[in-house]
Amino acid sequence: MISYPTCLNDSQWQVMKSFLNIKRKRKHDLRQILNAIFYLVKTGCQWRMLPGEFPKWQIVYYYFNRWKTLGVIERSDAF
Repeated sequence: MISYPTCLNDSQWQVMKSFLNIKRKRKHDLRQILNAIFYLVKTGCQWRMLPGEFPKWQIVYYYFNRWKTLGVIERSDAF
């Protein structure tokens, strides 16, 4: 896997995984899905233009939409 500047390091991943349900076995690595979301946010690329190193855009979009609906991803005007 290519490492992009937007990818989570180990200490960042430790913090992020506390917000996610990582107890069950999954086909796709949630860390890679988060890395893809951070890549999209930083670069502004289209969902379908995600580099091939990330999971398919449909998977990434599913998790993004799910987390947004559940309130895991929230917008903050404080920043």
